[in-house]
Amino acid sequence: MEIEGKVKLIGETQTFGSNGFRKRELVVTTDEQYPQHIMIEFVQDKCDLLNSYAVGQDVKVSINLRGREWTNPQGQVKYFNSIQGWRIENVSQQAPAPGMPPVPPMEAFEPADNLNEEDHDDLPF
Repeated sequence: MEIEGKVKLIGETQTFGSNGFRKRELVVTTDEQYPQHIMIEFVQDKCDLLNSYAVGQDVKVSINLRGREWTNPQGQVKYFNSIQGWRIENVSQQAPAPGMPPVPPMEAFEPADNLNEEDHDDLPF
């Protein structure tokens, strides 16, 4: 799955336990009628993927949904979900397709109303 939106927050890398488990959180705000603020976790070596991104950038994040079951000390079973990111791409200013010339700015074109009267009707039918 993928989520597209604007980076709202990039958290610091956190380390847990004696085995060095690492986690870093990213919040992406979607661009829709009712914007959502989606928190995505990056874990272990994926934490470093966020180093080259900043707040305000438009991104596309590839995610996996994770779910787990937990039994509390009283014996009640609870379920938790998490969203884990595994890839992130910058989507602002996509490059043009290879081999395609760049489009000149609008000011480079002459307005159509500057044509001579005799130039506009040269069709053979």
